[in-house]
Amino acid sequence: MYLLTQIGFIVLTLLCLGLILKQLRQALSQADLSVKQQKRIWVGTCLGLLVWLSFLSLVSLSGFFSNFSGFPPRIGIVLIVPLITILILTFSRNINSLLKVIPPQSILYLQSFRAIVELLLWLLFIQNILPVQMTFEGQNWDILVGLTAPVVAYFSFVRRSWSRVVVILWNVLGLLLLANIVIIAMLSMPTIFRVFMNDPANTIVAQFPFIWLPGVLVPIAYSMHFFSLKQQILSR
Repeated sequence: MYLLTQIGFIVLTLLCLGLILKQLRQALSQADLSVKQQKRIWVGTCLGLLVWLSFLSLVSLSGFFSNFSGFPPRIGIVLIVPLITILILTFSRNINSLLKVIPPQSILYLQSFRAIVELLLWLLFIQNILPVQMTFEGQNWDILVGLTAPVVAYFSFVRRSWSRVVVILWNVLGLLLLANIVIIAMLSMPTIFRVFMNDPANTIVAQFPFIWLPGVLVPIAYSMHFFSLKQQILSR
């Protein structure tokens, strides 16, 4: 079963990135950008993702992130780098051109992956590899975002029977639930900040391929919220 969860995280991460790149390519062909700008964004995105995935994989396999005794904890790099990158991207001028042509429901549909993440986390829990508070049996309710994402997307943007207020509130709630589990995960690690003392400690996320959870999947989740909210601002 452990091998199944490993394969699950690898496949899910690559699938999400593949869908994002597919949508980006379509958006670039429709956006009001020069050919040079399109090429720069496409090559930069592909290269950046490849470098980041390789960095996370190689460094986690070396055991670097599994050392929780230092201050600040080394795994903080995995959280801070993508957050800064996504924030810069969210407020960039080029993202506005892309968000204007990306179907808003596509961004929400992608968030469905979070339900699968929660199932994979639960599989780790029943193997006594992950603490209960990081699952839906404990204090992690992020699965609600994954389950409701296609519903909100359909009724808000396909049927158009729900107002933009619903989309905004759903995105805000999604960010809060994501922040909740990220904080719980950090407080479950064997660092000086540890609050949850039950075993096992949250160390698995520092190992490959689970390092892709905080380093790739979590950034995908909050970036989709940022982009969806930005779309609502641009559509006013």
